[in-house]
Amino acid sequence: MARRGFRVSLHKARLSPPAMLATIYAIFILIGAVLLSLPFSHTSGVSFSDALFTAASAVTVTGLVVVDTGSDFTLIGQIVVALLIQVGGLGLMTFAALLLTMLGLSIGMPQRLALRDELGQTGLSELAVLVRVVILVAFTAEAIGAGLLMLVFVPEFGWAEGVWQALFHAISAFNNAGFSLFPDSLSGYVSDPVVNITIALLFIIGGLGFVVLADLNKHRRWAKLTLHSKLMLSGTGFLILASWVLFAALEWRNPATLGALDGTGPRLLASWFQAVTPRTAGFNTLDYAAMTDSTTIMTLGLMLVGGGSSSTAGGIKVTTLIVLALATLAFFRRQERLHIFGRSLGISEVMKALALTALSIFLVLTGLFLVSLTYQGAFIDLVFEVFSAFGTVGLSRGATGELDTFGRLVIIAIMFVGRLGPLTLAFFLATQSTPKVRYPEGKVYLG
Repeated sequence: MARRGFRVSLHKARLSPPAMLATIYAIFILIGAVLLSLPFSHTSGVSFSDALFTAASAVTVTGLVVVDTGSDFTLIGQIVVALLIQVGGLGLMTFAALLLTMLGLSIGMPQRLALRDELGQTGLSELAVLVRVVILVAFTAEAIGAGLLMLVFVPEFGWAEGVWQALFHAISAFNNAGFSLFPDSLSGYVSDPVVNITIALLFIIGGLGFVVLADLNKHRRWAKLTLHSKLMLSGTGFLILASWVLFAALEWRNPATLGALDGTGPRLLASWFQAVTPRTAGFNTLDYAAMTDSTTIMTLGLMLVGGGSSSTAGGIKVTTLIVLALATLAFFRRQERLHIFGRSLGISEVMKALALTALSIFLVLTGLFLVSLTYQGAFIDLVFEVFSAFGTVGLSRGATGELDTFGRLVIIAIMFVGRLGPLTLAFFLATQSTPKVRYPEGKVYLG
């Protein structure tokens, strides 16, 4: 009887898949912080608080920094940051599943559930196939991206440093991390087409989602793609085009941004890069602190939306925004179901989108309130940092470096929840329960 009771209590003590993911990510952040705080990882002046913030930003693929990655960390420290970015971007459970598969070991049900949660899936089928797609696409894209970036960095820095610069930025770009080895991000390459297009394509591909990439590789025809892939591709294309045009229109004559560039070509190239990078990429070739308030507000919206599900990007996701827009349109048309691309969406998808959005807004406002308790700078800069942290974007207007210890801890928590929170909520929303009691309908007046 005693042994049976022990087994029952042990069973109850097992972590749920979301709790398991959160615990593993927290452990990796602490390990990364310890490694980055060791003498051989940094030059000087990097405290454990700096190392902890950097590790959290790398594992959550955010890109917000309190020290200069290129000068304050040694080559070993930069390698640690790159590894944390790679593991955090593709997913810790993804690497664990790949390792078990290579060793010929089976993946247990708890690990499958955690992997399902991390990849943003609602079922267990074809998880092994998706893991292989994740690894293959990531390493292939990063290798090609590094090769293209070497064309620019090797002539400038030489073979050894040039190859490392190219590899580091390729890893950071594909994983939507935004870490750069240059103190001003990529501002020195604002007019370089190779750097701008290569980096942008890497984080756009990484932000589409591995489910979409696997679907494209399998079907390669628009008509045969799944509804999710169609929504992601069309939504991503619309957001890129709209934000590109808006950014150019808003900043074209700003002497501190586009107005400082000579010629239409460089201005359009810089507009393109700044329009796509808020979708959780985090790189910049212009100073966001010098942009107009209208551009800043547009950037806040893009950072909140983010990229795609089961991708290296954060945010509430593009598909969530589309479902919300379709639900609003259906309300005005008095329709009970949503229709798009010859398919219909039910109330469950709408409820998930509403829950994810409401939770995200609540977390952002709560984080903003907490950080504002001790921050003394401009409020718009603080709002920008909090949105950037939650969307795991990494863009900054300079407020992150001015935060005290409490503010840093709040930003770390926001980055952590931004990386795991929406996925965790989606896991719980995917489970269904049948109520034992049904109540009569009531009426609430809204609006």
